[in-house]
Formats: sequence, structure tokens, C-alpha cells
Amino acid sequence: MRKAVFSMVRRLSGGALAFGLLASATLSAAQTGANPEGILVYNAQHVSLTQAWAQAFTAETGIKVTLRNGSDTELGNQIVQEGAASPADVFLTENSPAIALVDSRGLLAPLAGDTLAQTVANYRPAHGRWTGIAARSTVFVYNKRSLSPAQLPKSLLDLAKPEWKGRWAASPAGADFQAIVSALLELKGEASTLAWLKAMKENAVTFKGNGVAMKAVNAGQVDAAVIYHYYRVADQAKTGENSNNLGVHYFKNEDPGAFVSISGGGVLASSKRQAQAQAFVKWVTGKGGQGILRTGDSFEYAVGTGAASHPQLVPLAELQSPKVEPSKLNSKKVSDLMTQAGLF
Repeated sequence: MRKAVFSMVRRLSGGALAFGLLASATLSAAQTGANPEGILVYNAQHVSLTQAWAQAFTAETGIKVTLRNGSDTELGNQIVQEGAASPADVFLTENSPAIALVDSRGLLAPLAGDTLAQTVANYRPAHGRWTGIAARSTVFVYNKRSLSPAQLPKSLLDLAKPEWKGRWAASPAGADFQAIVSALLELKGEASTLAWLKAMKENAVTFKGNGVAMKAVNAGQVDAAVIYHYYRVADQAKTGENSNNLGVHYFKNEDPGAFVSISGGGVLASSKRQAQAQAFVKWVTGKGGQGILRTGDSFEYAVGTGAASHPQLVPLAELQSPKVEPSKLNSKKVSDLMTQAGLF
């Protein structure tokens, strides 16, 4: 693997770059400057997952990785403000709207064709300036003592009905939920999305964070919640104390509630370390990075061509998710609509 990555680096740089071999990645969320010895990754993905990627990448290639961690919105807006002066080499997101925002400002470099080929086409934008690196499915978790399978909504849109008033929860301020609304906007249009959000204002109980919402459902404070799948899976892999009372409902049928959100990865056009940055994204989307998703404890889906996800997850092919072009997910428009609906 090291030989292959070095070959890519030499090809992209004309053979002008040489790298010292380092034993492991140097990780620092506090460092604010670019790293002259390696690459600086602005990371909005889960810290533990990206640390595992960075450490394994450095062990195989000798290329040092420094992480600056933050949220999708925070880091996406920061890159936009920094523009061509950004010290970042790579941007990794938890959901796709933040990287779509950065791309819309012309701040991403095209990815190499062999890198793009490693990711299933449904999980990357067609233009090739960034790619999916992992994915998560929308789910409806419910308290099995409060709801039976026969009482579950058939569609995410059903949660706008009066009978769901005060019975379901969400965390609307987070990028996770806003990505779901972005998909709803792309699939159903602005008028339907605004109407659904206004009904949500009346019907939903809001919490700060998906994990908090899940705990509330488990404790019987509210009947159900819209979250991502891995919160319950991760809790079950530990003690299960925050999820033992929960059932999980997958909407399927290409419903907006079956949306699969993509975590994005891209190389900044302003990066002075293009070869190393391209090599990192290629590694994350290849066997090494996708293998960590299969065996690790992030419980996010692998999106690599032929890559298997963690065995505890419902296979992606069975989710019947709607087809959404990830580059069209619009976080600013969603924020405007949520503000108009009174959710902010």
C-alpha cells in the first residue's frame, strides 16, 4: 500500500516531493497553522473515526496528518471565510451539505479518477470534486412500550399529522437533522418542506442532540424520535442502558425518511500539498479506510465499491433509500426555511 501511495504522490507532484517516514499520525485539534511536514485536515466527522483513519494512513505511508476538529457548519463556514488563504488541505464532513457549500464557492480541487472509482456512484456527486467517505441512515426509533409496529408512521411526512402532536422528537439545530430536511427539500420541493416544518414546530419535542433525543424516547418521555441509525447501534454495543426499550423503524420505499446521508471528503484547491491530500482521500475511500468502518465502533456505513459494512448494520441495499444528488443539498435554504417555520 505504501508503494502505491508513494507512486501516486510522485505522479501528482512530478517526483519533486519526498517524505520522511513517521511512526504515527500527530493529532491536534488545537493547532491552528498548516503543517509543513504533512497535511492539515479540517475534520467534522467523528473524532475517533478520523483519528483511526489518520493513524493507519500515516503508518502505511509516512505522511503526517494533523486534525482540526469542529462541526460541519463551523468548519464549512470557516473554509468559506478563509477562501484561498485556508491552511486546510482536506475537508471531511459528517453530512454532505457543508462540503457542498464549500464546493459551491469553487474551493475544492477535482479528485483523481481512480479515487472516485473506489466509491459507489450513488454515494458521491457526479462532478467529482468531492466524494462520499461514509454514510448513515435516517431511522425512526420508538419506545416499544408506547407504540406497536402497527401504529408506526408509513412515511416521514405522516409526522405532520395532528395525531403525532407531542409524540415525536428531533434535534433540529444539528447538522444531522438539517441534512434530512435538505433531502426532503430536494425530493418534495420548497412548499411541501415548509408546510412539514411548520407542522413539526407544532408536533415535535425538540432536544439538543440525537443522543439526548434517543435517551428521552428510551425513558418514555416521548414516544419516538427521528435520528440516525448508529446512535442506537453504538449504545447497544456498550451497555444498552439508553436504548434497550427501543424499536427501530426503517421507512424504506424511497421515502424521505429513508434518506441516507453521506459524509464527504475533498481536497482544498488552495492546498500546497495536493499530492499528499489526494493520497489521503484515496486511502480513506479505499480498502484501508473502508475496512476501518467494517471493523471499528463508529457503526457508519462503508460506501466503497465492494466494501462491506459492519455486520451489525442493516445492509444499505435493503434500506430502499431515495436517490438524491448530494451536491444539490442546500444547508442555507434549509436554515432559512426552518427559521421561517419558527424552529430557530
